[in-house]
Amino acid sequence: MTYNTGISNNILDLIGNTPLIKLNKITKKLPGNFYAKYEGFNPGHSMKDRIALHIIEEAERQGLLKEGSTVIETTSGNTGFSMAMVSIIKGYKCILAVSSKASIGKINMLKAMGAKVYVCPAHVKADDPRSYYEVAKRLHTETANSLYINQYFNKLNAEAHYNSTGPEIWKQTNGELTHLIAASGTGGTISGVSKYLKEQNPNIKTLGVDAFGSILKKFHETGEFDKNEIYPYRIEGLGKNLIPTATDFSVIDVFEKVTDESAAHRARELAVTEGLFTGYTSGAIIQAAIQYAEKGMFDENSKVVLILPDHGSRYMEKIYSDDWMKEQGFFDAKKQAHEEVEFIK
Repeated sequence: MTYNTGISNNILDLIGNTPLIKLNKITKKLPGNFYAKYEGFNPGHSMKDRIALHIIEEAERQGLLKEGSTVIETTSGNTGFSMAMVSIIKGYKCILAVSSKASIGKINMLKAMGAKVYVCPAHVKADDPRSYYEVAKRLHTETANSLYINQYFNKLNAEAHYNSTGPEIWKQTNGELTHLIAASGTGGTISGVSKYLKEQNPNIKTLGVDAFGSILKKFHETGEFDKNEIYPYRIEGLGKNLIPTATDFSVIDVFEKVTDESAAHRARELAVTEGLFTGYTSGAIIQAAIQYAEKGMFDENSKVVLILPDHGSRYMEKIYSDDWMKEQGFFDAKKQAHEEVEFIK
């Protein structure tokens, strides 16, 4: 609870109530009005602050966490940072099994927040003993007085967004939004927010974003887990090679897949057009909005909310690195969004 003087008890008081910002340039050619729910304004710089606080406090209420406990979680970076931040304030130890897709910068941030970090290969099957899912399970069995958060299969993941992000968006738009665009990884955000909004107005359309190399879109459409859909891709925090039970597919109307390359360029474009410095998945969401518009999803009366999950500072070694972009084959003269640096001698 925040004091009337404006002084917060601790950093956790600053989680949530993130701004809704009108997009003016990057969506200028699209019909309708577009608004960014900018989750980088959370103190941990991502929407994962919401689930970390909610899940840990619920575990405390249930007596699952007590003095000296250890919080264990799988993460591509953002959830881990949030779990480490909340654990610091609450007085718990934190162990994280991290996907190797996470940038060195993200891993260093986790270490700086006092977490013990295990980096696991990204491109292995979910049931491979080296996967970050299996490593986290093993660490939980080996660590006394520990709690495995398990965000992919934890109903509290979606509940956190049902209780906070959804009501915030409804209030900020005066209940006038027509579409929600959100990424699906664990599925907690899109499921919780969509459930809340559809309870207020069932005509709101929820448009999911998936990655090429992920199984979510096809599973949503057919109910089939198709292993042939799975192959390596670069976007962090988007898509999956398993079906998270945290995802409620019934509240998602449709999915659109985006490429690694298009998402990277859209994130960079968002920075230089709107001044919004966001992460890789935010670029995917902008790209999906454009693809949905091309398919006739919107008209001039549409009011579209896009949830932008995190801050761009976590991707300096990746999409905001010209060298990394060139290594991926993403750069050419026409697509380069940033001016070259000139050194004065």
